[in-house]
Order: sequence, then structure tokens, then C-alpha cells
Amino acid sequence: MKKDVLINFGKKVRAERTRLDISQERLAARAKVHRTYIGMIERAEKNITLENIEKVARALGLNIKDMFN
Repeated sequence: MKKDVLINFGKKVRAERTRLDISQERLAARAKVHRTYIGMIERAEKNITLENIEKVARALGLNIKDMFN
């Protein structure tokens, strides 16, 4: 069973990416992570590290704390 925090984080990433109208590939390039990693985050398949949370947040133009609101 997937943990709620991973599901909610993935939903937030997808919502913010959609709001910016960018692809998973574009977000991955901005965050300097592999292109498939963003999809895995959005589907709650990865337990993302704090370092990568920061990368994704910055790539979305957000602070880390904004990712959990």
C-alpha cells in the first residue's frame, strides 16, 4: 500500500507541473533528474529524498514548504 504522503506529494508535483504547462521531461531537465523519475514521483512509486524534493520544488519555482501545503 502506498503511503499517503507519497501520493499527496505526487499529486502536488503533477498539479504544479500542469499549472506551469510543462511536460514531465521539461520538469526533469529543470530539476536535473532523469525524465522517468518525475513520472515515478507523480505515481508515488519513489520515496523521494529531501535533496530531490528541493530540486523539484526549485524547478517548479516553489519553496520546499510549498510542496506540502
